[in-house]
Amino acid sequence: MLNNKRGYTMKRFLIILAIALLSATVLLAADKKALTYDDVIKLYRISDPQLSPDGKLIAYTATKYCYKTDSGNSDIWLVSIKGEEPERLTFHEGRDSSPRWSPDGKQLAFLSSRDGKTQIYIFDATRMGEPARATDIPTGVSSFKWSPTGEYFLFASTVFPECDDMKCNAEKLEQEKEEKVTAIVAEKLLYRHWSYWKAGKVSNLFSYRIKDGKITNLTPGKHWVPFSPFQGDEQYNASPDGKTVVFSSRTGDQPAENTNDDIYTVRIKGGESSQLTTAKGSDTTPQYSPDGKYISYIRMRRPGFEADRRELVLIDTKTKQHIPLTSGYDGDVLDYVWSMDNSTIYFTSSDHGRTGLYKVGLADKKVTCFYKTGVSGSLNISPDNKYLVCTWQTSTLPAEILGYRLKMNNPVQITSMNNDVLSDIEMNPVEDIHFRASGGDVIHGFMIKPPFFDKSKKYPMIYLIHGGPQGAWQDRFHYRWNYQLFAAGGYVIAAVNFHGSSGYGQKFRDAVTYDWGGKPYRDLMKGIEHLTNKYSFIDSRRIGAAGASYGGYMINWIAGHTDRFNCLVSHAGVYNLVSMYGATEELWFPEWEYRGTPWSNPKHYREMSPSSYVENFKTPTLVIHGQKDFRVPVTQGMEFFTALQKQNVPSKLIYFPDEGHFVGKPNNARFWYKQVLGWMDKYLK
Repeated sequence: MLNNKRGYTMKRFLIILAIALLSATVLLAADKKALTYDDVIKLYRISDPQLSPDGKLIAYTATKYCYKTDSGNSDIWLVSIKGEEPERLTFHEGRDSSPRWSPDGKQLAFLSSRDGKTQIYIFDATRMGEPARATDIPTGVSSFKWSPTGEYFLFASTVFPECDDMKCNAEKLEQEKEEKVTAIVAEKLLYRHWSYWKAGKVSNLFSYRIKDGKITNLTPGKHWVPFSPFQGDEQYNASPDGKTVVFSSRTGDQPAENTNDDIYTVRIKGGESSQLTTAKGSDTTPQYSPDGKYISYIRMRRPGFEADRRELVLIDTKTKQHIPLTSGYDGDVLDYVWSMDNSTIYFTSSDHGRTGLYKVGLADKKVTCFYKTGVSGSLNISPDNKYLVCTWQTSTLPAEILGYRLKMNNPVQITSMNNDVLSDIEMNPVEDIHFRASGGDVIHGFMIKPPFFDKSKKYPMIYLIHGGPQGAWQDRFHYRWNYQLFAAGGYVIAAVNFHGSSGYGQKFRDAVTYDWGGKPYRDLMKGIEHLTNKYSFIDSRRIGAAGASYGGYMINWIAGHTDRFNCLVSHAGVYNLVSMYGATEELWFPEWEYRGTPWSNPKHYREMSPSSYVENFKTPTLVIHGQKDFRVPVTQGMEFFTALQKQNVPSKLIYFPDEGHFVGKPNNARFWYKQVLGWMDKYLK
């Protein structure tokens, strides 16, 4: 009897415990909430991890945005490779970024705008006190790195090509300040780029001798090093002995018309440069091997095509022979780093919506993927070759720092700076979807369910369309097109990687060229059919679509070709191919995608232009555009809105006078999400 009573008591205890645990789980779920933009603004945006020479510490940049200042504030942080509590090193309101260790590890340099123009500052790494300003460059520093011997800084700055020294540049800048005329005069193309007026200036590469501050322009004149706005210090590196600099440059009087970047070398003390590549395609991202025997670089073979396959190539520094390393791999080499024993190159590459970690051996040229979860980038390697350090993110986790132990095949998350914000947020991870396109190819994409999903309910769906067109939706925490923020409104989110998307082989990516409104449109419509047929919780009668850039083009194209959607959102969308050509800046882009100019190929420009199908516009459409968008000029959105209004289509125009191709200011971004989701709510709820 005693044993039975004890068993009964234990059974009763377990039942009570189970009820308590269930109640706690319910309470925890009840305490959770959907993601809002106010949550997003609290997140640290981590980037650019830099491993110390002894492999023990990681310096990195963490940026946080603020409604009050309407901008972001970046600071330098430090964390142990063991993942201990991070330490904040800078506290200034100016932008502190790009930490770079000295070769001996005794100093940590970084860029700061705290005194106006961005300059290089240096910490004593042994005590990390107040940093000292190291440079006083009148035109400022856009990127930099140490030479391997620690004697020099290499830095890039946007200067007047006619000037021989910094004194001349300082005088020119002073003249600009005093000049009352506000006109900008252009005599050559690429007078503006993305969101910036070039005004006759060029980005040049300089060496800065630290002991006496001597500055030498290594690329005077029309060398664009790096080619802004998206290239940085990865485009130049010094040899292991510190005597020679290798760099990528776009030269010539018409950089708007070509993608012809080439690799050069020059003595770090200055002099004539030597050209190592002569092909008309893009050759970029040069590095020396640790032993100095090779120069590696990334090659795109086809001139004028900015989305060609990125192939890794070696140059033997003695024989000058070019040796392809990844010619057998039908994917892109993105970020890469040499192993310290010169035997292997580690790199990142995208495949089916993830950007994973890969390696290629110099001896066998075999490419191997060893980690493919989420999105990785910004590779570093430890001096003992035991682990990689990189950024890593997923759709439910903003970028953090990851350490990957190579021999153990063991990824370890080193930082968790956003746990406090995310701990009470309910989010669902991406789910892979696959379906066959009309031509037989398998199309891949993602579906994201709303928070607190109930499979017995019917949900409206938002169909997101990516830009590029050679871009891709990935398993990442995107700040401008965040799956979770869209899903938080009670929507199922679908994001399809149609023909032309990256990460599915070059043939698949090439399929969009000269067919912007063809295969991608048919893929997207097939995707709607697949999703609504397969998933009973998607309400096929309540579907909206939104996209930006090429995604905006596709929204504009959809407006003239189907009434399947309840509402549309077009951000920075291409509308009129002819007027787009005359006002955009990167002319190589339309000339490749549409195989010529509006006067050499007028039929195609007319047939693939959404403006040719105005009479079919019926779907309520929100149009958004920024004045500083030089990639897709603001008149594209205005033309589209005018056509919608003339057709009596319910429509709204949101114009940002202070934004470019992207909406970056916190208050504008919050307003953007509110307006976009409000438009969806109006027509889908």
